[in-house]
Amino acid sequence: MITLLAIWFTVSFGFGILLIEPLNNIVILGFPLGLWFAQQGSIYVFVILILVYALWMDRIDDEFGVAERNEEGGYK
Repeated sequence: MITLLAIWFTVSFGFGILLIEPLNNIVILGFPLGLWFAQQGSIYVFVILILVYALWMDRIDDEFGVAERNEEGGYK
């Protein structure tokens, strides 16, 4: 959990606010990288973090026998 929160903080606050000027010196497909992280890159990272968290919690549920899925893989 701490790792996911650290990634979230680094991307949103670090890349989007603190490091925006140095990252703007890097241009990818015509857009400054700092602006891309501040506007869209952080959203993509947040969606990936949500997916990672959901898969991680499913694995923990399976480990402790409290999964919401039945034996066939469908939901109860």
